[in-house]
Order: sequence, then structure tokens, then C-alpha cells
Amino acid sequence: MRICIKNGVVVNSSGRMHSDVLIEGNKISAVEPSIDLPDAQTIDARGCYVFPGFIDTHTHFDLDLGTTITADDFNTGTAAALLGGTTTVLDFATQTKGGTLLEALNQWHEKAKGSSCNYGFHMAITDWNSSVSKEMEVMREKGITSYKMYMVYPALRVEDGTIYLAMKRAAEIGALLGMHCENWGLLEALTKEQLALSKTDPLGHPRSRPAIVEAEAISRYLRIAELAGASAYVVHLSTAEGLIEARHARKRGQKVYLETCPQYLVLDESRYCEADAAKYIMSPPLRKPLDNKLLWEGLAQNEIDTLGTDHCSFTMAQKALGAGDFTKIPNGGAGVQVRAMLYFTFGVLSNIVTLEQMAAHLSENAARIFGMYPQKGIIQAGADADIVIWKPDYEQRLTYTRLAHACDNTPFEGMAVSGLARDVILGGEIAVQNGILQKKGLGKFVHRGPCMA
Repeated sequence: MRICIKNGVVVNSSGRMHSDVLIEGNKISAVEPSIDLPDAQTIDARGCYVFPGFIDTHTHFDLDLGTTITADDFNTGTAAALLGGTTTVLDFATQTKGGTLLEALNQWHEKAKGSSCNYGFHMAITDWNSSVSKEMEVMREKGITSYKMYMVYPALRVEDGTIYLAMKRAAEIGALLGMHCENWGLLEALTKEQLALSKTDPLGHPRSRPAIVEAEAISRYLRIAELAGASAYVVHLSTAEGLIEARHARKRGQKVYLETCPQYLVLDESRYCEADAAKYIMSPPLRKPLDNKLLWEGLAQNEIDTLGTDHCSFTMAQKALGAGDFTKIPNGGAGVQVRAMLYFTFGVLSNIVTLEQMAAHLSENAARIFGMYPQKGIIQAGADADIVIWKPDYEQRLTYTRLAHACDNTPFEGMAVSGLARDVILGGEIAVQNGILQKKGLGKFVHRGPCMA
């Protein structure tokens, strides 16, 4: 099958150009000023931008917290992702205590069957030992080249010495170990203070996790990376103070990659005063407007590399499990479908970032960092035919009833946004047309090469 996208403006991180794009099979075969092939199916992209398929570096589908399971599994989550222009997600396969990495990988492969967009996995390590260290080579052979550890949560948390050993090992095999950075000891002490003061409502959440809790942990993680001789990847950066710590490390000559999320760009801690504040309980929490501003500046100056979502959705009934005690509210929110809309509206249309940076932050940088480039992340001959035709003049007001995720809320309810993934091509097939999902279940596992470590 041949598809020709005509009359659009192709946008890569290196620039934009009026070009036609020819797709043959599952690959882009040509990008030229004018392509005329009578036997090809034509898509008219006049008035639209043609982007490489977006990549979400951070999702949690079908995640069991022990008390409840996320509202979105891979079936609903990847469908919502595709409708938002995301053609690849990187989810987190999570090792159980006492379990192997291979067991976790097999479990997540089962979960992901029938996905509507492509998917890969970071491997979350919770139980470090010599066998796990050796098993990382097996993971590399199976296309898993990035890892995550947590400085928080009893079932997931690892100690600094373990982080050091794992980072050394990751550096040896061309892998990248990312980190959820919060100081667990401080967080526990501050939480107990809030509860002792009977501050049990959602406002207790940001008060128990002030900016310094993230910034100190980022500083410590980056110093451990320095000692280990390893590159670092900070997930869901939420504070200006954390960004400053990354700047210090970069000045020391360290290679540091930073990811932030839309909620830390367009929402702030005032939301915890709203009647439905439970839906904003996520970790890290929402921050101050100044943090929003400075993180946007970090994107504008290319100090922040990627924009994930940390999509981890729960219904309001699930959120109500913590009624009267903010510590029991499931942490997370939905965002996988609206990421590009928010970036385009509040970033590009506000003249903070450019279309080229949109291609970089939402696609190319992730592909480069996580071993998928140049198959993904760029529109050029030979690349995979994962493409978004972006309609810039489409306007809507966000509401959960018009989104495809499986929960009855969105943190971005009521926001006016511009832009729509009008058509999405996945592996050479038209999966979304005129904003409507046409083909489900086309997603494939992405076997990744070495990370930019």
C-alpha cells in the first residue's frame, strides 16, 4: 500500500518545509517538494503540520497499586494516546520483590497485547542483586535498554548504595537508569506533621512534598551518577529548584536528561483548594506558578529534553478511597491524549517554544535518548511511517466526556485548547482519520537499541 501526504508543512526539529511525504509499506520512502503518484492513496494535509509520531516517555497502564488498579489498561490507554497523536508509549514494567526482570517483562508483554499504538518498556528495578545485574544483559537482548528506580514508596524504594551499583552497571551496557526523585525521609516526617495537625485534606499533599524534597533528591541522584560515571534521567521534573540542580551537574560536565509533564507547566497548587482536589493528587504534586514559568523557560532553552505525561489514571470513586486522609488517595492523573494540545496551545501559540521544538520535545529527543532514532522521531526517507497530521486551527474546551481514557475526570477540565491530531498514521496504516479512531490494535513492541548514555 502506498500513501502520499500532500500539501502539508513537514516539521522536524531541524526545520520545517512544504513537502509531500510518500509512504510505502510501513516506511517513509520519500520526502520531496512534490510527489505525484496516481496509484497512491492521497491525504490532503493543506493547512496542517506533518510531524513525526509523538512519543510519550512516561505512562502507567494497568498498574496495580495494591489497593486499586489504574483505570486505564493498555487497551484504553493506547487508544487515547493514539487519538492525541502519540504513536509510541514507554510504559514501566515493574519487577516484584524477589522476582526477576524477565518475569516482569513477560507480564507486561501480556498486559500490552492488543495495544493501539506502539509500546516499549522501561524496566523498574525494586530488588537489586547480582542476578539482576547479570539479567540486564538479557534485557538488552530483548530490547529493554532503560531502567527506573524509586527513592520513595515502601514497595519500590531503593537505597543510595543500590542506586550507585545499578547506575554503574547501566553505564557498562549502554543503558540509562532514570529516577523518581523525592527524599523519602523528609516526605515521611512532613506527612506525619500534617496528620498530627489534622491537615488531612488534599492540601496536605503539596505541604508534605515541598520543592526541596524533590530538589535534594535530584541533587543526590546526580551526585551518585557522577560517582558512578553514568548518565542521568530525571523523570517528571516539577520544580525550578530541581532544574537548578541539573544545571549544576551539567556545569560539572555530567550528562543529564530531564523530563517534565504538562501538569507541571499549566496547573499549579491552587487546584488543591478546589472541591474536586483529589483528582490533582499526584507525585510530585502541582507546584507554584513560578515553577510553571521557569519550566517553560527550561523547555524554551532546550534544558528540558522530553515531555512525558506520567499518565496514571483513576476514577473519582477510586480517588475517594482516600476521603478524609490525603495519604490514601491514589496518586496520578490522566493526560496521555492531551499532551500535544497543551504544549501547542500554551507553548507554541504563546510564542514560548517553536514548532521545531515541539517535534523535538514530543518526538525526536525521546527517540534519540531511548534508542529508537532514526527509525522514529523524524520524517525522512527510511524512517518508520509513524506520522501525525496536526490541524492547528481546531479549537475545543477539554472535558473528560470527550476524551477516550477510561476515567471520569481530567485534571485539565475546562481548558480551552487549540490543535488536533487530525490524522495519525501508524506503521503505514491510517489509524486515526478526522480525529476518529479507525483501526485499533495496530501497536507493536519497539525493540530499542542502546540509549544515549
